[in-house]
Amino acid sequence: MLISGLQKLTLLDYPGKVACTVFTGGCNFRCPFCHNASLVLPEELSHDSSETQVLSFLKKRVGVLDGVAVTGGEPLLHPDIGDFLWEVKAMGFLVKLDTNGSFPERLITLVEAGLVDRVAMDIKNAPALYAKTVGLARFDLTGVTASKAFLLSGPVDYEFRTTVVRGLHTRESLLEAAEWIRGAKEYYLQQYKDSGAILDSTGLGAFDEHEMHRLADAVRDIVPCVQVRGV
Repeated sequence: MLISGLQKLTLLDYPGKVACTVFTGGCNFRCPFCHNASLVLPEELSHDSSETQVLSFLKKRVGVLDGVAVTGGEPLLHPDIGDFLWEVKAMGFLVKLDTNGSFPERLITLVEAGLVDRVAMDIKNAPALYAKTVGLARFDLTGVTASKAFLLSGPVDYEFRTTVVRGLHTRESLLEAAEWIRGAKEYYLQQYKDSGAILDSTGLGAFDEHEMHRLADAVRDIVPCVQVRGV
């Protein structure tokens, strides 16, 4: 598994837990608003940490950290991720996995094996706008739909989240996305921020705090649990 970074302490990436964050390299999406371009573009991928180094770090943090957040890139792009998570779980850590949902078989296998305690899955946009939002000429929603349905069935703690971007999202598209995940127990609308390392910020912008809350109010009629994050 390609590990391209390690944040040794976070109070944000795993809600309610003291954790570290492991960043995997590589992604099958090219979302123009992605703020982790260095973890997506093949020519920019780095090997900052090895699995051995990360596991050695974790051994020293047993009893100090509650969990490990695994993000990317797209962690499920790596077929050997289960071996790494097994080592993490064997040390007693909780595991939160971030995913774009496009690898449902791997997601289901990891959850059913007890290797993941919480999943954060991106809902990029309304289904009809998915290809544009993920930066691809065309996109088959079958895998994402399967992952979404699996999480909605309740086998593991989870959240859905949408990074809301002016130029890609509208009130109407967010309502369609909310309808697609009706019944979700946690849904977050995240404010877009230009980190300076955006994949392609052309034509993109942020909704301000007031607008974000108005969008959440509209969505709340369909998904009552929706909250705004990052404002």
